Amino acid sequence: MQSSGKSHVGKVRTQNQDAILISEVGPAPLPNLFIAADGLGGHSSGDIASNRAMAAFCAFFENAGHAESLEDLLAGALAFANLQVHEDSLNNQEHQGMGTTFTACSIHKKMIHYVHVGDSRIYLVKNDAENSLQLVQLTKDHFSLTADMVAAGLLTEEEAKGYPEAVLTRAIGTDSDVKIDKGAASLEGVVYILLCTDGLTNMIDDNEIANIIKSTKSLDEAAETLVNAALDAGGRDNISVILIGWGEE
Repeated sequence: MQSSGKSHVGKVRTQNQDAILISEVGPAPLPNLFIAADGLGGHSSGDIASNRAMAAFCAFFENAGHAESLEDLLAGALAFANLQVHEDSLNNQEHQGMGTTFTACSIHKKMIHYVHVGDSRIYLVKNDAENSLQLVQLTKDHFSLTADMVAAGLLTEEEAKGYPEAVLTRAIGTDSDVKIDKGAASLEGVVYILLCTDGLTNMIDDNEIANIIKSTKSLDEAAETLVNAALDAGGRDNISVILIGWGEE
């Protein structure tokens, strides 16, 4: 397994509120760990929230007890991180209201185990029948009315990108309790795993992402090219990607 990641402030924002982590080994008891977090834009201390959440999440494993599964262990870490960020926001006036998306995964025995809150994403990238790459979104975006309207056919995904009511329904740190999505999936047939913040997916679509990954010669080049494509499309937000090589390619 190999991996590469890149994070960029974008063309509009003055501060990068994204945070990523790539650890191909550990922290114990995890075999590896990958994280993408996006501090809430327009809120106070978004960069503090994403980095504090990531630090608390990792610190949890120093004294982690038994868990039935890796996803349960990850969910316990994320619940702990949520409390730490929320308590910080209550105790520090300059941090009030801060929050972050948070998407993390660990890979073990041809399975991906993940936890997720917000609208950062995990994709499984597979070869299709025509030997092109196909993106399969593993996580579900936690949006308000917009996602419901897209599901109902009232808005296209393109229309939803700039829709004013596109508001997150869940984030880490904004409340003392948060509903955490967790799960596991087989990596059978998977060539790559992609974690990214919405600064990528709001700028370029799945087909372009797949074509870039397919046409580049290395993970480093693919991560760089994905970020540059989002910048060329406008770069309206911070952009972060983690690409994990899996399978024979």
